[in-house]
Amino acid sequence: MINYPNGKKININNQKIIQKGNLGASLEDDLNKTNRYYRDHGIALIHKKPTPIQIVKVDYPKRSKAKIVEAYYKQASTTDYNGIYKGFSIDFEAKSTKNKTRIPLNTIHEHQIEHLRQVSYHKGHAYLIIRFSTFEETYLLEFESFEKFIKTNTQRSLPYEWLKKEAYLCESTYLKPCDYIAGIEASLQNKGVLTHVKQT
Repeated sequence: MINYPNGKKININNQKIIQKGNLGASLEDDLNKTNRYYRDHGIALIHKKPTPIQIVKVDYPKRSKAKIVEAYYKQASTTDYNGIYKGFSIDFEAKSTKNKTRIPLNTIHEHQIEHLRQVSYHKGHAYLIIRFSTFEETYLLEFESFEKFIKTNTQRSLPYEWLKKEAYLCESTYLKPCDYIAGIEASLQNKGVLTHVKQT
């Protein structure tokens, strides 16, 4: 038992490929599989961050085995993933919703927003990855766009139609079920920090 403490972008529609075998998989599973592909092929080094826990109670059903039966999160987590792509620091939080028209802002916690804000301040590249599971569509949103939205709107959710215009649609294939690197590449080029080199 785990107890919580109280406490514009380029819309890559023409590259979208949905494989039926991926339907039903969680966003985290898809990201982990995609990140494994990136690492194995030397594309990027992105890892899911572990959340530190304080173990309270351990059961020993056998002398050679131990089972954690109660633990507490030591602190609120920051964001889900971080790593390196072409020498650039990448950090993002991943969220999923079954809602067809919006994703509530309260699913993105204030400490996560503040962490992404700090990443951006220190010249890292911060993003949100948002999945609309009903449509099997996943988007990569620059944190700067997200922050501009929350500062200039009184809405308590990100509209689906707004996200389609402002974010990068992630391609989905069997080996890369949440292929967000094309969006990051386009984002870095859009920011002027990465020059596109044409392959010959």
